[in-house]
Amino acid sequence: MSEETNNAAAAPAPAPTNAPSNQGGDRRGQGNRRGQGGQGGGQGRPPRRDNRNEAPASEFNDKVVHVNRCSKVVKGGRRFNFAALVVAGDGKGRVGVGYGKAKEVPDAIRKGTDRAHRALASFNLRNNTIPHEVIGRADGGVVMLRPAAPGTGLIAGGGVRAVLEVVGLKDVLSKSMGSNNPQAIVKATLDGLSQLRTLEQIKTLRS
Repeated sequence: MSEETNNAAAAPAPAPTNAPSNQGGDRRGQGNRRGQGGQGGGQGRPPRRDNRNEAPASEFNDKVVHVNRCSKVVKGGRRFNFAALVVAGDGKGRVGVGYGKAKEVPDAIRKGTDRAHRALASFNLRNNTIPHEVIGRADGGVVMLRPAAPGTGLIAGGGVRAVLEVVGLKDVLSKSMGSNNPQAIVKATLDGLSQLRTLEQIKTLRS
C-alpha cells in the first residue's frame, strides 16, 4: 500500500451535507442575550417601576372602631356583607366619623374613611386636654369627659379613645355610662366635644 493511500485513510470524513447548521444556535444565543438585557433594563429603555403600592401620605389619622359582619342565607349558601365604623382626624381639633358598607372588608373601610373625611368638624380644645367637664348623649350612649393634668394620658377605651386620639387630645378622663354600641359611644363622644366652650366664648355668652 502506498503512502498516499495511507494518508487518505487517516483523514477525517467530511461532514454530511444534511447536518444542522449552527446558525440556529447562534440566533438562540443572541435571543438569550437580548432577554438578559431586557431584564436588566435593556438599551434605551429605563427599568420598570411599580408604583401601585405607593399611595400619597394622608394628612389625617384614620382609625377603624368596629367592623360588623352580616350574613344572609341564600339558596347557594351564605352571603356576607361588612360594615365598618371609621373615625378620622387631623390631630389639631378636627374629627369626623364615617360608616361604610360593602361585600368586602377593605371596600367597607375605604367607604367609611372617605365619608369620615367629608364629615370633619372642629372642636374647642385647650392644649392637650379639654376646657371643662361635659356629658355627651346620643341614642343610648352616655359618655362623660373630664379634663386631666398633664401626663395623665387618655383614660378611655373603645370608641371614646379612638375619637380622642384622632382629635389630638392626650390628657382626658372619661367614662361610658350608657350603651355599649360602638356607634352610640362614638356619637355620644362627638356630642360631648361639641359642647366644649372656651373662656372667651363663655364670657361673650354671659355679657
